Amino acid sequence: MFNYNEANFFKTEDNEQIFYNKNFSTFDKSKKTIVFNYGLVCSNHHWKYQIEYFDQRGYQILIHDYRGHFQSTGKHDVKKITFPQMAKDIKDLCDFLGIDKAYMLGHSMGVNITLQIAKDYPNLVQGMVLISGTFMAVNDIMFDSNVMEFITPFCVAGLEKYPSIVNKIWTSSGMNPIVRNIIHSTGFNKAKVSKEFIEIYLNRVGQLGPEVFFQLFNEMTKQNISASLERMEIPALIIGGQKDNVIPNHLQRTLANLLPQSETYFLTSGSHVPQADFPELLNERMNLFLTK
Repeated sequence: MFNYNEANFFKTEDNEQIFYNKNFSTFDKSKKTIVFNYGLVCSNHHWKYQIEYFDQRGYQILIHDYRGHFQSTGKHDVKKITFPQMAKDIKDLCDFLGIDKAYMLGHSMGVNITLQIAKDYPNLVQGMVLISGTFMAVNDIMFDSNVMEFITPFCVAGLEKYPSIVNKIWTSSGMNPIVRNIIHSTGFNKAKVSKEFIEIYLNRVGQLGPEVFFQLFNEMTKQNISASLERMEIPALIIGGQKDNVIPNHLQRTLANLLPQSETYFLTSGSHVPQADFPELLNERMNLFLTK
């Protein structure tokens, strides 16, 4: 992962354990630092090509698992997995490691997390790279329709009534070739992203379970941050794929119009996960932004 890798746990005020990796021993204020924030029921696997690239260029890097995700604890109390709490976890982790300034890179839901950090702890954020995300309620705009507004309540009701069945279906979905093909075709550039990448992604989705998904989907629906965007005097690079079927580009352009110091970069054949579709192009563009 890193040329130098240090993995450990940070204990939060409410006694949860946040797992993290960093590529530095002691924080150096003279070096640029990147914190990666992944998307909804995703993992740091989505940052695979960026982590290696920026590590080789001497950036200090911090990656982590949100509470309730993978090696971090907190899944027992799903209702506490909220954007303000997750933002506080990251801020407290940065304080613990001595990080007083960092560039926040967010993808999809990670954009919501990054914006929450910028709102609540603006002095921590030196700049933002916001990939394939939106500040708007996702149940109204996901797939450029409001279909999720009608589907989600039925899914939540099914989970409450038949939890074991829904969890079994959810956990095994990654083994279903039909599901893999649908995700590969709708969420990624199929010609650029391997089947193996999709299998790893779906297997990790299965580890998290539907409870975490619906809790965070609800957070993405109710986050009220639009009034704060015009006051965020933080440089931002907004990135999108022009073939993003999940969060269409016009939503990213709306975000760019509201942030005072923003620039955009759209990849012609990019999907919802352009950092996996065209990592070389994206890495170079992000590096240009970070070195400016």
